[in-house]
Amino acid sequence: MPASSAGVTTPDPAAPTTPVLPPAPLGVVTPTIPPGVVTPAILLDLAIVDSNIARMQDLALTAGVALRPHVKTHKSLAIGRRQIEAGAAGITAGTMGEVEAFAAAGFDDIFFAYTVFATRARVERLRRVREVARLRVGLDSRPAAEALAAGFAGLDPLEVVIEVDCGAHRCGVPPEAAGELGAYARSLGLLPVGAFTYPGHGDLDRDAPARASGDEIAALTTAADALRAEGIEATVLSGGSTPTSALSARRPLTEIRPGEYVYNDLGKLRVGACGPADLACFVAATVVSDAVPGQVIVDVGTKALGREGSVERGYGTAPTVAGAVLTKLNEYHGYLAIPTGVRRPAVGDVLAIAPNHVCPVVNLFDDMLVHAAGRPVGRWPIDARGHLS
Repeated sequence: MPASSAGVTTPDPAAPTTPVLPPAPLGVVTPTIPPGVVTPAILLDLAIVDSNIARMQDLALTAGVALRPHVKTHKSLAIGRRQIEAGAAGITAGTMGEVEAFAAAGFDDIFFAYTVFATRARVERLRRVREVARLRVGLDSRPAAEALAAGFAGLDPLEVVIEVDCGAHRCGVPPEAAGELGAYARSLGLLPVGAFTYPGHGDLDRDAPARASGDEIAALTTAADALRAEGIEATVLSGGSTPTSALSARRPLTEIRPGEYVYNDLGKLRVGACGPADLACFVAATVVSDAVPGQVIVDVGTKALGREGSVERGYGTAPTVAGAVLTKLNEYHGYLAIPTGVRRPAVGDVLAIAPNHVCPVVNLFDDMLVHAAGRPVGRWPIDARGHLS
């Protein structure tokens, strides 16, 4: 370390910061890296994907609720078809572009689970989709109801689902207000069919899924009662994120909408929503520099992994390097801290990086390298990648 003019040692700005490692070994299964892979690249194990799909479908079937997976995680027509073929009742989408991409490919039962404010251009797109698919749209305000009603005036009533807040404090009216908004939507000529919620506070720690599930069940129970008081029978009570699905797949819910379960990620592993062998999606990265002791630089930064992470948990891990964690990301550089006593990967080595949150990662790539238990399957497009508006 250099000395200051006062004789006090100060940190060397070129030295890597001391990483704060995850609290326990994660034990993630090492994915297959195809020889000659050009990085960065998404690596997807189709055998794990199919196992994840089957497990969630069995959970829903046993519980007697419908499974309507959210396509925001994979944005892939091929993966969506596998979910439908396994028994999913339909799909959930979060953007107009996702709705259109999947409707154009023949998916005919779509819940647009977003509080849509329908401008004239968006109404026209919604109307075209409804010509080829059953469509339900999220709603949590009177202005949004008025815009949808104006856009669908003179047509068969558009099905809307009232969003209620169960503790994530993002969108959604209080559960007890669902009836009032549903009645207003009905008075405008819309068709309210129930309520939905998002337990986004269920991924904070290992105790969070149970707390969030209880909030979710209570919120949808209250919403159903409020709708019934206005003469609206809630045929749809929709909830369930990946962390809460196993707990919330029960009455009064009629369906669950998990998304991340299909691939899983470190966030789901840390809260106990999956096991180490259930992570299906990784990012292949090449070591491009080992100039600074105690770390290597890999060619994945925020433009490949997004920014989901923190000093406390890092921005991803390299399962084949014991205890290695990405402690910092620039746009094209990832700082992979290597614990003392662990062999540093060499420049040119290709590592598989497990991301904290897989959804934004998928949206950053045009395609993915698919294999199944070590066998190459092919390069599959991420069809709805970037379809945000």
